[in-house]
Amino acid sequence: MEVQPYVFFNGRCEEALDYYRQHLGAQVTSMMRFRDAPPDQQNQPRAGVEDKIMHANVQMGSTQWMASDGNCDPDAKPMSGFSLSLTADDTASAQKYFNALADGGQVVMPWGETFWSKGFGMAVDRFGLMWMVTLPHD
Repeated sequence: MEVQPYVFFNGRCEEALDYYRQHLGAQVTSMMRFRDAPPDQQNQPRAGVEDKIMHANVQMGSTQWMASDGNCDPDAKPMSGFSLSLTADDTASAQKYFNALADGGQVVMPWGETFWSKGFGMAVDRFGLMWMVTLPHD
């Protein structure tokens, strides 16, 4: 069994994936836009979202996760109830990732040493996604 996160960015998916590619080394391994789907009279996309991302697979390190623009609902509530946990290999990378995720977002727990790790911090990024960055003890 495998469990993978599926994150809905409510219209900002492409912007988010571009940011994660540039700052976290993410790779988009596949992507489909709403315009690529065959017509379905009972499930038509909202007008104006044809170029939005219907589905994307994202590779970060050894982890795969999925992303979408979702319904692009202007009344959607912010993401809540979960976070993605990013485990770094070294101090420089961990601090780089944390700083990139905090840039334009909100720091929930500042980066620092904890009793369980050499470094840990939590931030909600500019796209509303909560991240926990950790550098484990060796």
